Amino acid sequence: MAVAKRVVARATELRELIAYHNDRYFGADDPEISDADFDELVRELRALEAEHPELVPERSVLDAPGAPRSTTFAPVIHRLPMTSLDNAMDEDELRAWGERVAKGLDDEVVRYVCELKIDGLALSLRYENGTYVQAATRGDGKVGEDVTANVRTIGEVPNVLRVAGVPAVLEVRGEVYMSKTAFEKLRHEKMRENADRVAAGRKPQPVPANPRNAGAGSLRQKDPAVTATRELSMWVYQLGEVEGTPAFTSHHDTLDYLRSLGFPVNPEVRVVDSLAEVITFCAHWQEHRNELPYIIDGVVVKVDDLGQRERLGYTSKAPRWAVAVKFPPEERTTLLRDIKVSIGRTGRATPFAELEPVVVAGSTVSMATLHNREQVQVKDVRPGDTVVVRKAGDVIPEVVGPVLSKRPKNSKPWKFPSTCPCELKSTLVQREGESDTRCVEPECPHQRDQKIIHFTSRGGMDIEGFGEKTVYKLSDADVLQDAGDIYSLTPEVLLAQGFGEGQTANLLKAIDGSRMAPLQKLLVALGIKHLGPSAAESLARRFGSLDAVSSASMRDLAAIDGVGDVIAESVASWFSDERHRTLVDKLRRGGVRFDNVTVVDVPQTLLGKTVVVTGTLSGFGREAAEQAIKDRGGKSSGSVSGRTFALVVGDDPGTSKVKKAVELGIPRIGEEEFVRLLETGELG
Repeated sequence: MAVAKRVVARATELRELIAYHNDRYFGADDPEISDADFDELVRELRALEAEHPELVPERSVLDAPGAPRSTTFAPVIHRLPMTSLDNAMDEDELRAWGERVAKGLDDEVVRYVCELKIDGLALSLRYENGTYVQAATRGDGKVGEDVTANVRTIGEVPNVLRVAGVPAVLEVRGEVYMSKTAFEKLRHEKMRENADRVAAGRKPQPVPANPRNAGAGSLRQKDPAVTATRELSMWVYQLGEVEGTPAFTSHHDTLDYLRSLGFPVNPEVRVVDSLAEVITFCAHWQEHRNELPYIIDGVVVKVDDLGQRERLGYTSKAPRWAVAVKFPPEERTTLLRDIKVSIGRTGRATPFAELEPVVVAGSTVSMATLHNREQVQVKDVRPGDTVVVRKAGDVIPEVVGPVLSKRPKNSKPWKFPSTCPCELKSTLVQREGESDTRCVEPECPHQRDQKIIHFTSRGGMDIEGFGEKTVYKLSDADVLQDAGDIYSLTPEVLLAQGFGEGQTANLLKAIDGSRMAPLQKLLVALGIKHLGPSAAESLARRFGSLDAVSSASMRDLAAIDGVGDVIAESVASWFSDERHRTLVDKLRRGGVRFDNVTVVDVPQTLLGKTVVVTGTLSGFGREAAEQAIKDRGGKSSGSVSGRTFALVVGDDPGTSKVKKAVELGIPRIGEEEFVRLLETGELG
């Protein structure tokens, strides 16, 4: 039976949303939804794919452990991928994970290590002969950002390991975080600065919302001197690549070893003998989480025995021997003062609540999302209500619902506005079958501003200093009509709008640097519907220039691995719009490079060869293995054919691919042979 169109459309929408919000969280340090909302998107997609296996793509967005690195920092290739963890949202899911572990080990006795899940930024430290040489963020799990100089300013990170017998290479993984005290200090400093700015007639600057974003943003500063003032901390929790280390049999032994070398290991780590003790540990810290001097959002549970871990192995995304137990979000009640609507770059009208300020999960909340028209109606929240506010994952707050017993007697249901809040007052439209209400007026200034903000953001052209405040200031003055006008800005124009000489010089320098942004970044910055970083990279690699992409046929676009019909139609439609062609012309006249395609500098050992991967590889995620093939000039196909050079077979391989390879006489190789193939281009 064919899958209903609405199911296919919803699966496509969920993949786009997950990829987008993954990038907002890991890539931009600026999430737009809560952890709980993101988890719901993932769970919904998993449920759809479980019900309709034919919808599961060869490369799934659910396998991505992070987001592509920013071009602000040099790339660092992780020799061992930094995978993410599967989540357990409640006790039942934790028990289900425990049952899978027991089954995978034939019901052997299992000991577990329980560690607090620090709400920070994953980091890899590299030491050679005992000397600190490099630090890198997780990035997308394969390639991270070089933050060596910034991490050197963190007091708990040793520069030299003064212990005899240190391994020749030692990679240590952990979490960088900002303590509650350091966060409050930074927050108060920003508020004092804003008070001075307001007194001087200048606009205030954004104040950090929570320790996680403040810590991640502090670590990813271009200037290490700024990072040094932010009082960052770190806990280490895992060994990565090691050459010459003593032999270990358990995870807790590796933590003791790291502690002996001078690394900061969290004191609350516990080794327990049963899943029941794991549940007790989780319950204790869920109740006492706010007593800690840092933010946690759960507990990480790991199988202690390293031999058992090896037998359990990995899925394409995460180890089977570990799980992240997520705590439920914290909730508070407060007064809902008003409900208003904001307009995004695609015209989507999003209702939000203006709240009586309330402290939730350690920070003050005065606004919260209401998602869309249906959510307001279903929850029946109204101005004047006392509402429950939840701040899941210490990120974006949301209104859960009203406290009906406290509702005013004269309360009336809130009605979604029929016109856009901009001065054009265009009609807001909700198309049949869609949950979103949109402003469809292309000249809407709110859409214009949001498109420019997206263009300049870290996920786009990454123009430092060109944030929301700058965009609003220049667009209100009619200096910016679209993103193309950025490249015609002059010192005279900026100075006339009240920018200082130093700020003007810095902005123009950042703008000039963005002219050389990679083509895939430019494609994402244009804001083409459905086009995310992965598909943009595929387009950049295949066509080599923006002009070639814009003139390509839908058939040629759709034929590219990772693009398909939906994205192809969206790309072709975008470039057929006269306004968009005008924007492209402005960018061209502004000196933006249209053909700057970044190429990974590795030997092209697989040039002209097609290699297919099936099953799970312990050292590679599915996407990482395919990318390694492409980086070396090869093609990673989703199916076996007569032109296939080799089939890489991991754990739990696809039966049809193996059978086809046998029928066609295609060589089948394991992971060790695959690594050798990447290095030499030869089999055997």
